[in-house]
Amino acid sequence: MSDHFGPGRKRKNPWSNDNPGGRNEGPRSPWGGGGNQGGGPNEPPDLDELIRRAQNNLRDVMPFDLGPGATVGLVVLIAAMLWLASGLYILNPGEHGVIQQFGAWSHTKTSEGLGYHMPYPIETLTKINVTELRRMSVGFTEGMSGTSGKIEKQDESLMLTADRNIVNLQMTLQWNIKSAEDYIFNINDPDQTIKKVAESAIREVVGQTDMFPIITTARAGLATEAKEIIQKNLDEYKSGVNITQVLIQKAEVHPEVQNAFQDVQSAKQDADDTENKAQAQREDILPKARGQAIKIVQDAEAYKQSKIARAQGDAERFKSIYSAYQTGKDVTKERIFIETMEEVFKNANKIILDDKAGRGGVVPYLPLSETAPVRSQSTLPPPPATPN
Repeated sequence: MSDHFGPGRKRKNPWSNDNPGGRNEGPRSPWGGGGNQGGGPNEPPDLDELIRRAQNNLRDVMPFDLGPGATVGLVVLIAAMLWLASGLYILNPGEHGVIQQFGAWSHTKTSEGLGYHMPYPIETLTKINVTELRRMSVGFTEGMSGTSGKIEKQDESLMLTADRNIVNLQMTLQWNIKSAEDYIFNINDPDQTIKKVAESAIREVVGQTDMFPIITTARAGLATEAKEIIQKNLDEYKSGVNITQVLIQKAEVHPEVQNAFQDVQSAKQDADDTENKAQAQREDILPKARGQAIKIVQDAEAYKQSKIARAQGDAERFKSIYSAYQTGKDVTKERIFIETMEEVFKNANKIILDDKAGRGGVVPYLPLSETAPVRSQSTLPPPPATPN
């Protein structure tokens, strides 16, 4: 080792172009001098000669002498260090790292920054962006990049409603990943799985709803209900997927049945108008009939109460008269006779004179003008005609 560290020892660069013979042969590689090392200008270099020269050059730059075994060990050490360094990784914001040990899930790193895992094949790392919003469509596909418009897929968009109509519906949904390990291990082909679940859910909701609400005012409710069903099914699969939004972009009658649908809607509108008119007439007649019925019942009840009250009054009056008659029969008979005569003759146009009234020398006055019946002018005979 004194040869390498002595004051007169100059360390040699294995990649230098120094030549002990004083000749400049051009740049040399670690495997030997530059140019063709073979026997002729077109012959390939000798591999054994290249390895020998590389070992000699490497031995020149080392501070100690290396034997053949030490050289191999150094190469193995460098390879091992490179292998261990391959376990370093960096997680960007929004990424989770799923680490598998011999193929089985070990743990998931959720914090961003530098991390380390045992190199392959002991452990492997799969990076998943869990904050990225992914988009999926049902019933159509987006146009190719650089073009606008949609390509309709009728095998997905045509759906049967509860009233046996066919509706053409297009839907989009957005989703992200809430569990990276579930997303990797629990479902195969996640995109296709999510699409099939979404298509099944929207068909279930549409199949329980009539077509008219679907194409008019019920889109938001249908989207909310479909989202709940999709999320429930994906959670049962432990897919690690979170559905953030479901939007029904288009819901209309299929063009082939558009005219027939319009006729049906017109007929329904006419039926509704007729029913509304009949209902209005009914609401006008029924209250009047009910009022008349109530009035008749009340009048009958009043008549009943009046008759009962009158009968009860007459009975009480008869009882009082009978009691008075029992105490004074003559007086009662006289009073009853007088009251009866007053009741009978109060409207009579006759003058009745008592014989006893003339015995006092008083001349009775008879009002003939009041007793004579008044003749109507219409009953007088017409005047006689005057001769010419």
